[in-house]
Formats: sequence, C-alpha cells, structure tokens
Amino acid sequence: MKYMILSYGSQQDYDVLSGKDTGRPAWSSEDVGAMVQFMESFNKELEESGELVETRALAAPVHTRRLQSKDGVPVVTDGPYAETQEVLAGYWIVDCESFDRATEIAARLGQCPYPGGAYDDAVADVRPIIDSQADMGF
Repeated sequence: MKYMILSYGSQQDYDVLSGKDTGRPAWSSEDVGAMVQFMESFNKELEESGELVETRALAAPVHTRRLQSKDGVPVVTDGPYAETQEVLAGYWIVDCESFDRATEIAARLGQCPYPGGAYDDAVADVRPIIDSQADMGF
C-alpha cells in the first residue's frame, strides 16, 4: 500500500536554514551539509529498499499563494503567513507493507541533524493514499 509522509515547517524554519537571525540557533554551512547528507542517505535507503515512490521538498512559505473561496469568488493571498504557522515543507510517497512500516519510516525524520541538537518541534503526518472509491470507506 502507498502512504504519503508529510513533513511540516514554518517560515521561521526556512529563515534559520538560510542563516537569518530569528532568535533560534542559526544554521551554519556545516549544519546544512549534515541535514542534506542525512536526507540523501534517508532517501537512498528508501530507494534501495524499493519503498520510495517519490519525494520533494517545497519552497519557503514566502513563495506560497493560498486560494480560498469567499461567497463563491476565489480570493488569493500571497505568503508569507504567520512566521510560526506550520506549512507543508516536503513529502515522501512510500510503497510499503503496512501503516506501521510507514510510521517507522516517518519517525526516522526526527533523527535529522539540527543546530543545538534534536528538532524537538518536528511534525510529520502519515496518510494512506486512496487508490479507489472502495478504499475511501464509504
């Protein structure tokens, strides 16, 4: 079965990653390199196991447009949103044996290097991908 692992961040996370002072530990080039190395290794392991279908990182929230309908009319809001508001930062689509295995994969993202130690506020969702109406449960 396929699952989507959704990883979240905030504009502040993107800002510290690019070296901006936000009051949180700044990322050095070594910190960025360690994160990139972790992600490359993580993705390679999933690829070699045959579980990786696709993965992508997303641009910072400042480059986002949100569309909402107000009285039937589309309203466009350009980012950024609140500096600490969580937004989708990236995703992985995995094809693995169970929900538990997909959860195990997602939990490993908490091991990604972060300045000052672990990323204690890391958030990821694991959601089954629906292939047909029968999978929707109604």
